[in-house]
Amino acid sequence: MLPAVRGDIRAALERDPAARSVLEVLFCYPGVHALALHRLAHRLWQRRWLMLARFVSHVSRFLTGIEIHPAARLGPGLFIDHGMGVVIGETAEVGRNVTLLQGVTLGGTSLKREKRHPTLGDNVVVGAGAKVIGAITIGANSRIGAGSVVVRDVPPNSVVVGVPGRVTYKDGQKVSGEIDLNQTDLPDPVGRAIEPLVARIRALEAEVEALGKALATEGIQVKEESP
Repeated sequence: MLPAVRGDIRAALERDPAARSVLEVLFCYPGVHALALHRLAHRLWQRRWLMLARFVSHVSRFLTGIEIHPAARLGPGLFIDHGMGVVIGETAEVGRNVTLLQGVTLGGTSLKREKRHPTLGDNVVVGAGAKVIGAITIGANSRIGAGSVVVRDVPPNSVVVGVPGRVTYKDGQKVSGEIDLNQTDLPDPVGRAIEPLVARIRALEAEVEALGKALATEGIQVKEESP
């Protein structure tokens, strides 16, 4: 498990500017602790020591505030930033170099014992408080905006924002393969849809005002009705 822990520490140092030393990450980062305990719980689960595995995950949740089911499959390089309130369900699968911020839920939607939790591709970033629900796939290099609720598949290199989550692209172009933690300049598809409507309403108001003035110059009175 030591190489895996080294990878966890390296991921934290690379993706958190607040991390200043290996010792700080090792002793003060609950995400690193939760991942170490999950590996133990996952091995117990694979050996069919189910109750003991669940108990280890329960202890991890108590200590770190991060709940990871022992059966969940987590790829290398996963970084859970802060981590409080993060929930990763039983059939969730997480790729390489994924970043999860606090309050993220990888949840399920089915009562059957089947694949019911999401699959995250490599280099995915999920913003604070985002909910990814159901047996859906989030394509590699995608970003999920903070507070979004995603219930449908997301193609690779996408940016998803809103409730429910809507797929957009960064500046109309696919994002690069590098990990991008920026959560402040995400596009707003609802705002973009409303802006042309507002502009059209203003143009119509201007046309009506011009028409009213033209009629007034010809001596035709236009009766205005109160709304």
